[in-house]
Amino acid sequence: MISVEEARDRLLALVAPLDIEEVPLRQAAGRVLARDAIAHGPQPPFAASAMDGYAVAEDAPEAGARFRVVGHSTAGHPHDGPVGPGEAVRIFTGAVIPQGTRRVLIQEDIARDGEVAILRDGADAAPHIRPAGGDFDAGYTLSAPRRLSSRDLALLAAMGLATVPVIRKPIVALIATGDELCAPGTALASGQIIASNSYALAAMFEAEGAETRLLPIARDNAASLAQVFDLARGADLVITTGGASVGEHDLVAGAATAAGVSLDFQRVAMRPGKPLMAGRAPDHAFVGLPGNPVSSIVCAVIFVLPMIRRMLARPEASGELERPLETNLPANGPRAHYMRAQQRPDGSVAASSSQDSSLLRILAEADCLIVRHPHAPEAVAGDPVVVIPFPD
Repeated sequence: MISVEEARDRLLALVAPLDIEEVPLRQAAGRVLARDAIAHGPQPPFAASAMDGYAVAEDAPEAGARFRVVGHSTAGHPHDGPVGPGEAVRIFTGAVIPQGTRRVLIQEDIARDGEVAILRDGADAAPHIRPAGGDFDAGYTLSAPRRLSSRDLALLAAMGLATVPVIRKPIVALIATGDELCAPGTALASGQIIASNSYALAAMFEAEGAETRLLPIARDNAASLAQVFDLARGADLVITTGGASVGEHDLVAGAATAAGVSLDFQRVAMRPGKPLMAGRAPDHAFVGLPGNPVSSIVCAVIFVLPMIRRMLARPEASGELERPLETNLPANGPRAHYMRAQQRPDGSVAASSSQDSSLLRILAEADCLIVRHPHAPEAVAGDPVVVIPFPD
């Protein structure tokens, strides 16, 4: 049985960043930018008006100054020709600043007399011009790696990029195992339970940027397991839930080996989640999670999400925080304990009332895990503890 830290290191060694593909900007949300993106031109590409008003050549006209309106400049329809002293062009926000003009007099500061614009007293002295390249110049770089947000897509579009290079999405195949399992919505026969793990895991991995394949439930026999492992071909990461222990009905290790996986380890000193196995086949990594719903989800947070981040070339981050305890906790035993907990409005954290690893209701009510290291002494209210927030 190995430590959590050693297990994490071994699991991360099983995967590497995936190859790069070019995708249309419309499909890039949430993807990881694989190479630096470089702007094709400046933004804005021309000096533009920041306000509706009148563009004039004078830097500091005095109150009462009169300007003959000689044209209009609207967004997409610039004024053609220069503007001289005593002249003005009616201009609107975002329009090109006409040749020869140095300032925009905002419309609230102007009185119109036919084709003459007259500057009122107390006029705003700001120029109200956005310079060409005021946001960024040609050659501006958005650095990789970076998970692209909706805001990033606006920036990339303004940079003139129709496509972007991204890390290919990891393909994760999920295999639930067990004769007792049935799909949600199916009438339960005697001794059956609903297979719930895969739905949480798929949602978690997809939110992290992976593509998931929910494969048929594998029954507790070598033929069924071999068939579903065969369906997982083409995945970058194959994950099973259940059958990871060492009982006579726990067949996953043998099935994984038969499918070409070289197993690295089979137990981790943690709770929940001791029966965890992992290894590598020539074309994919393999993780066997416990069948217990809480154990599988906690192990996915601690181990599988970092693997997906590495495949996506995302910077590794533990996500760990430090919070004061709301109530006392007893001394811990020899295995690391990941306790379901809730963060309070006052910043403290409280362990859930029950740590039974079969209780999904308690898991759903929790928003974080309190990390108790092996042989940690008793902790009292107010003591700082390490907390890992659950992903949404």
